[in-house]
Amino acid sequence: AQGAVLYDATHNQFLFSKNADTQYYPASITKLMTALLVAENCNLSDTVTFSQTAVSNLESGAVTLQVKAGDTFTVKDCLYGLLLKSANEVANGLAEHVSGSVSAFADLMNAKAKELGCKNTHFANPHGLNNENHKTTPYDMALILRAAVANDTFRKIDTTTSYQFPAIKNAGAHTITMGHKMMYKTDSRYYEGIIGGKTGYTSKAGNTLVTGAEKNGVRLIAVVMKSKSTHY
Repeated sequence: AQGAVLYDATHNQFLFSKNADTQYYPASITKLMTALLVAENCNLSDTVTFSQTAVSNLESGAVTLQVKAGDTFTVKDCLYGLLLKSANEVANGLAEHVSGSVSAFADLMNAKAKELGCKNTHFANPHGLNNENHKTTPYDMALILRAAVANDTFRKIDTTTSYQFPAIKNAGAHTITMGHKMMYKTDSRYYEGIIGGKTGYTSKAGNTLVTGAEKNGVRLIAVVMKSKSTHY
């Protein structure tokens, strides 16, 4: 990976860093900030109604749940779709639900980043698809995950490996599964004590990964950005 950190969130100490303050494209690790803001600003039972803008302003090949304009879900369903499936239109729908528009939500993301102590972060959207004005650093992403895993709602959803996503206009209810392979006890990449995290990939970002784990009362957060062969 071109950029990486290992951060001790318990003692507020960076144990390892490589290009920690260099800006990279984050890809879907962006959704950690989106999920945190939604968890802080919404009730899980709130209804999200998807607009045409939310479901259509995405680059080709972007991961989606095939949500269509007019579909409605609870915030809870949307958070599972966001963190497990990494659905990009769901990120847009949540952004519009919280702030009225994607650009207003991006302003909220940037304000929150500053509040958390981020130094070199500028978010332009809630999903992390390629945008030249959408960049962050390994250092800043460690601080974002530190805040996210301190939120009980976030942590519960983000460590769930499968969820029944409800029916929509064009598809029946179906099971979605977590994209982060370190969460699965049956996977060779499983890591004991994992408390949250997110994978990401775009052509420009390469592989990105943020992961938190806790053992013996110590909480560590690892971030890799612009990784070539694998996230893990």
